[in-house]
Amino acid sequence: MRRRTHGERTPLNADINVVSLIDVILLLLVIFMITAPLMQGGVDVSLPKTESRALAPKGGLVVSITANGRVYADETAMSLSEFKASFKMLSSRAGREGVYVRADQGAPYGIVAQVLATIQAAGIVNVGLVTAPETVQP
Repeated sequence: MRRRTHGERTPLNADINVVSLIDVILLLLVIFMITAPLMQGGVDVSLPKTESRALAPKGGLVVSITANGRVYADETAMSLSEFKASFKMLSSRAGREGVYVRADQGAPYGIVAQVLATIQAAGIVNVGLVTAPETVQP
């Protein structure tokens, strides 16, 4: 080993310390894992209760119908005529994952039927009706 003289400098260490970077990434991962289920809120509708297994929206387009007949595509409010005019463009986003219809139990049946007909006319065959599980009284 060679001895350094008084005027020589020590070589620079060009390594990147990734330990703190990994800590930050893991912290962000935990935050996203906790907040992801909370982001499924969407439009506030009172879903009808059924005995069947509840169907939760996974990744497709969510169409919500409120009790006063307002239609929402994901969280964008629109009238029924606007929905009919723009659904073809919206359905291109649905792809293989399909469309989930969340209709309030007090929503007019005619509007629900028209929304389903519009979805069918666009060629979407994978349609799910989202319901809430019925509570069983002992």
